[in-house]
Amino acid sequence: MIWNENRKYVGLLIIGIFWLIGCTKPKTIKDDELVQAWIRLSLHILKTTPANTPTFASRSLGYIGLTMYESVVPGYAEYNSLVGQLNGLDSLPLIQAQKNYIWQLCLNAGQAQILRSIYIQTSDENKFKIDSLESYFNDIYENTISDKQSIELSKSFGKAVANCIFNWSKSDGGHRGYLKNFDKTLKFKERPGSWQPPLYAQSFSHYPLHPHWGKNRTFLKQNAGLKSPDFISYNNDPNSAYYKQFLEVYKKEKSLSQAEKEAAIWWGDDPDETFTPPGHSYFLASKLIKNKNLIQSAETMAKVGMSVADAFINCWKWKYQFFSERPNTFITKHIDETWVSFWPDPPFPAFPSGHAIQAGAASSVLIPIYGDKLTFIDSSNVGRKPDELRQ
Repeated sequence: MIWNENRKYVGLLIIGIFWLIGCTKPKTIKDDELVQAWIRLSLHILKTTPANTPTFASRSLGYIGLTMYESVVPGYAEYNSLVGQLNGLDSLPLIQAQKNYIWQLCLNAGQAQILRSIYIQTSDENKFKIDSLESYFNDIYENTISDKQSIELSKSFGKAVANCIFNWSKSDGGHRGYLKNFDKTLKFKERPGSWQPPLYAQSFSHYPLHPHWGKNRTFLKQNAGLKSPDFISYNNDPNSAYYKQFLEVYKKEKSLSQAEKEAAIWWGDDPDETFTPPGHSYFLASKLIKNKNLIQSAETMAKVGMSVADAFINCWKWKYQFFSERPNTFITKHIDETWVSFWPDPPFPAFPSGHAIQAGAASSVLIPIYGDKLTFIDSSNVGRKPDELRQ
């Protein structure tokens, strides 16, 4: 590895911090604390890696969550592996009979390896953080376990599970998706109401994001055949349902309060500033696993990660099926040519909503586990620099 001077000093600083931690390192750590640490790092890497998109983020979290679950599930007789249940996942490494495994070390190794594999394009600093977190937890568990064979067996198993899942992921259609965010060779047939590159946008690209994402393999085979949502056909007649929807947007934007603007920014999950809508759902799920054991935590994160990933595949399939315009084009053409929305357009068709679909998918798997009467604080954007649009 080539280190420049700044990188070297950052590395030495982090090493110093971990040395200090080592002096007072806890002898034990709760299962959910181990899981939470990997969730936080996964979301940090997702947010700080170049070419971050909600599509690629959803896919990444699906495989990260699945790896978390499959790295520990052999240790719990009441739970089953998803081999044979997921689309094309026909095998995974097996544990050795009559051998002892430390499942926390399996999870630790698996999370480190799947992050390294999926985010190979991330910075050296982030790669260093993966190595450091893995070593930190290894030290905690190894200091209290005398069975060195079980330690190495556990780490090898977790890594092997991650490698197998990553190799399976390569054939899903989204592998290295950040290298092909925009297809400049694709031509779309124009029609009334079709998507147009926005003038006020979140991206400089005049091409829509990931037009082929809807062809990707879903985690659950049945999710590839979901029925398309109903769509209101284009109609510029002021009495039509289509026109009235845009008119409602126009009127609402004119009356937005400061609180509503800040709420929109909070939930906007701009990929340049946050860990995206899928990351937001993954983060909220992490709030629910407090004091849960290893398998309960892993099950929650796997279900949320995969359901959101499949939701985005379907959402993107329908977005390019309808290829629908956004308010910035319809309103300026048919209602008020001087109108500019409070929030810039993302670079992809409007209908259906990615936020709504992925949030619905996450809630559909969380409510059966935790119910719908929970209260918690969403601290996902705490510390984020104030957005100029709040003014």
